[in-house]
Amino acid sequence: MDLHRTDPEFTERFEHFAFLEVPNEENQQLDEKTRYTAILATLIGCGGVDAYLEMLPKALENGITPITAKEIVYQAVDYLGYGRMLPFLNVTNAILTKRGVQLPLDGQATTTLEDRLEKGIEAQVEIFGSYMKEAWKTGHINRWLAANCFGDYYTRKGLSLAERELITFCFLMAQGGCEPQLIAHAKGNINMGNDKDFLLKVVSQCLPYIGYPRSLNAISCLNKAVEE
Repeated sequence: MDLHRTDPEFTERFEHFAFLEVPNEENQQLDEKTRYTAILATLIGCGGVDAYLEMLPKALENGITPITAKEIVYQAVDYLGYGRMLPFLNVTNAILTKRGVQLPLDGQATTTLEDRLEKGIEAQVEIFGSYMKEAWKTGHINRWLAANCFGDYYTRKGLSLAERELITFCFLMAQGGCEPQLIAHAKGNINMGNDKDFLLKVVSQCLPYIGYPRSLNAISCLNKAVEE
């Protein structure tokens, strides 16, 4: 459906806001690769499959490689679950195939099933601090968190730890109802060098895709993370 034809007034205002006003707002700008990384993660987080279908081709023309796109989608399984992540993996594969990208892409795993827990704990410690060394022992969910979430995904190549914390922030911000985790990962971002000003820019650039309530909630969580 061509919204320029069916909804010209809406489309004029939305495109002006999302594609001109927001990206060019003084002191809120991001480089294109970072902006599209955040937008893709945010669209996955809010379940915006149709908007993701529109935005992924633009992202692939503005610094996002096929590997980067795939890594964003893969990591979403930890924060959204397979049920909400799978449509985005299918769309990504379809778009990459249409663009002539040979699948599967080169492997990015750096762990094995034998050392994933150990390597996952190392990633947790690097992001959150030494207190995470023993956190996996407090229950099977926390053990899974270390081995699966961090050991299987955060240790992969294709994105740095700072970039992985960025997309996690976006997943949590966009889906809402995850404020305790959003505060924790705002701290993780800051530890990785993604400071308050940077994260505020991320929220600003993603606002057109998730609306004002979740954006304002994210800013509130970011302020709490800085206070703590």
